[in-house]
Amino acid sequence: MSAADSSDDKAQALHRNGTLNARADRVRDELFLEREFFDARDVVQVKYEMLRRVEHEAWSVTRSADAFGFSRPTYYEAREAFEAEGLQGLVPERRGPRGPRKLTREIGDYVDDLFTKDPSLGASDLAAAVAETFGLSVHPRTVTRYLGRQKKR
Repeated sequence: MSAADSSDDKAQALHRNGTLNARADRVRDELFLEREFFDARDVVQVKYEMLRRVEHEAWSVTRSADAFGFSRPTYYEAREAFEAEGLQGLVPERRGPRGPRKLTREIGDYVDDLFTKDPSLGASDLAAAVAETFGLSVHPRTVTRYLGRQKKR
């Protein structure tokens, strides 16, 4: 495997883990520019080094944040997260919804019950039944995704 292939594999792994630094090109710290061990694409490593520079090398927050491509508020957020959770606190949280917003447990149970009683019902039929019963407009694709998650369990 060539070095380029290895680099691409790591970038893909970082992306899958949610730790790929979208601002890797903004990292200007000499460690990341001169040493192969330090990878500006790894946001956890970059944030840790940003914190370490302030804590152990007496850099100012402004200088450190700037050298690592972050803002001062991001530095303070990272420090608070690191103090509370250690390295795990530096892993970015997943953005966006954390699950279905409209399909509450009650509505999900209702959809499950209808579908169990009549598996020939399509997503449009189930969405229409939810609208009629709960007065809630749910897209048929939402129902399809919900049923797909239920099958995996």
